[in-house]
Amino acid sequence: MTSTIALVRHRVADFDAWKKVYDGFAPIQAEHGVQNHQVLRSIDNPDDLIVTHTFDSHEAARAFFAMPELKETMSQAGVRPESVEISYFDEVENGALIGA
Repeated sequence: MTSTIALVRHRVADFDAWKKVYDGFAPIQAEHGVQNHQVLRSIDNPDDLIVTHTFDSHEAARAFFAMPELKETMSQAGVRPESVEISYFDEVENGALIGA
């Protein structure tokens, strides 16, 4: 089964404030098909983030990012709306390179 990974890049006004809101939204993420997530923070600009979410399908991923509640929560968290970029990818391979 192929997973779909949504890659979201955006800037926030304040990372710590954003993270509290993001963490509080976790139950809604799980309810709407987010199976896994990752938060990446730029070394050069700590308010520049990449967040990944893994879903079962393209449809689930697109439905999640179309939710009005998500857009409201992102706004409350201090996400700069002009900076939001969302891309969708099919996972082709995943694994560790142990002993390579």
